Amino acid sequence: MEIILGRGNANKIMNRFIKHAVEEHGMMVASIHGGSLRNAIPRESFAVVTVPADKANEMTECLKKMEAVFRSELSATEPDMKFTATEESMPAAVIDPQIIWKLTRAIYACPNGVMRMSDAMPGLVETSNNLASVDTENGTIVIKNLLRSSVDSAKDALGHAVSGVFELAGAEVELSGGYPGWKPNMDSAILKSCREMYQGMYGKLPEIKAIHAGLECGLLGAVYPNWDMISFGPTIRYPHSPDEKVNIASVKKFFDFLVKVLENAPAK
Repeated sequence: MEIILGRGNANKIMNRFIKHAVEEHGMMVASIHGGSLRNAIPRESFAVVTVPADKANEMTECLKKMEAVFRSELSATEPDMKFTATEESMPAAVIDPQIIWKLTRAIYACPNGVMRMSDAMPGLVETSNNLASVDTENGTIVIKNLLRSSVDSAKDALGHAVSGVFELAGAEVELSGGYPGWKPNMDSAILKSCREMYQGMYGKLPEIKAIHAGLECGLLGAVYPNWDMISFGPTIRYPHSPDEKVNIASVKKFFDFLVKVLENAPAK
């Protein structure tokens, strides 16, 4: 069976279905493959499952009912959601039901999405987690999360929360690949200079925004804390997804502005 969404978390939806079908219809799970990259919201989840022959019709009805539930809940954001099941050959083995019991509850409890909004910049996400992938690999289940925050201590606290959920389920947990936060500096000299240059070139003030994302500025700032930095670029939509695209007209505007910035960057 497969679940395909537009931009929602397919791992969370698949987990809800699995927990319900296991408990209500005797379903067993052979494998799960949900999500791909840690820095992309999982749009797809696939599972190979089995049910007793005498519950096949019951399972078909369960699929229809659960699909209706998901479509109702997500009608505004996932109008093209696909929830399908096809017949497969019998898998060689299934996952221990006790492992599935622990897995489904851990995924239910795992923090996902926005955890905290910024106090410094209203409307900006400060801290979040992405339950990015759930995969069965060589007899183990591997779950990957991506935690982000502009405040390192908040990211660390969220890491302990995510770790605690899976440790209580008996999993081995590793926290690695950290991405340093980069707090906005509205008094930045280069920001002031860029604002004035942009107005001179285009006759209007630019929109100054902070975004909730992983940027190279965070990595560089952790090593060179005295650097004054901004980040800008052409207009893109839906980054880190198959729908990612760039506004071609904005590329030249970005390049012209970059050249102007390099020619007039303020001295430290």
